[in-house]
Amino acid sequence: MYKNYIFIQMKIRKEYDSIGKINVPNDKYWGASTERSKKFFDIGEIYVQKILIKSIAIIKKAAAIVHKKEKQINSKIANAIIRASNEVISGKLNDNFPLKVWQTGSGTQTNMNVNEVISNKAIEYLGGKLGSKKPVHPNDHVNKSQSTNDVFPTAMHIAIALETNNKLLPSLILLNKELKSKVKKFKKIIKVGRTHLQDATPLTLGQEFSGYQSQLEDCINRIRVAIKEIYFLAQGGTAVGTGINTKKNFDKKICKEISKLTKMSFKPSTNKFAALAAHDSIVNFSGTLNTTAVCLLKIANDIRFLGSGPRAGYGELTLPSNEPGSSIMPGKVNPTQSEAVTMVCVKVIGNHTGITIAGSQGQFELNVFKPLIAHNILQSIDLISDSSKNFAKFCIKGIKANKNKIKKDLDNSLMLVTALAPKIGYDKAAEIAKKALKNNTTLKNEVLKSGLMNENEYHKIVDPRKMIQPA
Repeated sequence: MYKNYIFIQMKIRKEYDSIGKINVPNDKYWGASTERSKKFFDIGEIYVQKILIKSIAIIKKAAAIVHKKEKQINSKIANAIIRASNEVISGKLNDNFPLKVWQTGSGTQTNMNVNEVISNKAIEYLGGKLGSKKPVHPNDHVNKSQSTNDVFPTAMHIAIALETNNKLLPSLILLNKELKSKVKKFKKIIKVGRTHLQDATPLTLGQEFSGYQSQLEDCINRIRVAIKEIYFLAQGGTAVGTGINTKKNFDKKICKEISKLTKMSFKPSTNKFAALAAHDSIVNFSGTLNTTAVCLLKIANDIRFLGSGPRAGYGELTLPSNEPGSSIMPGKVNPTQSEAVTMVCVKVIGNHTGITIAGSQGQFELNVFKPLIAHNILQSIDLISDSSKNFAKFCIKGIKANKNKIKKDLDNSLMLVTALAPKIGYDKAAEIAKKALKNNTTLKNEVLKSGLMNENEYHKIVDPRKMIQPA
């Protein structure tokens, strides 16, 4: 019996670089450098983020605009580069960027990936042959006046600025708004305070939430301060910071065009050598994300513990029931939004550690941990943005106070005895609290038994409403 075998052969074309020729899929716009990187850096499953690709394309477009104005590139070629860059920026060519994060430490393969895609797309516009590098060359035209060493850090800064302004800050501001709403809503609900996980003097639930809200607002302000350093770009430094192969003031001109394209105010870095060899501004910015993660971790943990129960936990808060919590226990609902936030926070804290170590690896004129730094910082921004938005919408907004449980715990609190200390002294107040605990009675009962004061005096002093602020 004979079987028919169908062989499907991928159509390929020959592309070349300084190493030699290599086969490239004919339906893709990348070239030889990208194809080699796919082979030699097939490490893991994490791809270079699309926002970084977009940011590199913004640089290519801005450079082409400058070169066109300066008549350093033929107008037809410059216009084709600009048009092709627009397609990359819009995301229409996303399937042409197949490279993984783990590559050369400068990000050369990713820069060349963008150069090749833009070059081949521009060649297509102009009726040329893909892979011919004519009439648009990926290095001579698309990468003109640039080096990966200044393109990649510039792209990192652009991507951080875009993601921070478009995603991170709006998400944190939304969460801050919902927390403010709870501060106002809960301002009259007096509850037991806790220190060392033990009962403490009372405060309002609104005051407790005001602590969360104040923490978060401080984090937002820190981010707004740190982002200012990110607006300084390395572009124009080229290979080692000297600006070789650029014309005078190219750095200012390209920053001006990038600012127009992004609607943000970017400026040339005051020292290109530092901008290429170190990424302290990103390490610093990551530090604000690390602090934000610490803040959110505290808030999310408090909320899930205060919502624990419903009958064997703290039970002071009733959290929204978004989905079933167990595959075996019917009716169980879990604090899943808090859990998601806490996991994100742990990841962000880990990312910051990676950025800290990577930021220290700037040997001589170049830091060679750029792809790792870019991946970690952009992932942290993305995770905090999404989790904060979800936390605001699907948890904080729907939180309700369990007033009955709060009142029951408050009325039974032994730490209300603190209000008696100025009247009867610390030692006698401590003795009364210990007796109430030992006898399983109330403070009032033990105070009246002691004869230290009558009932009217007790109620006048032990009033939780008077204990939530200075006398």
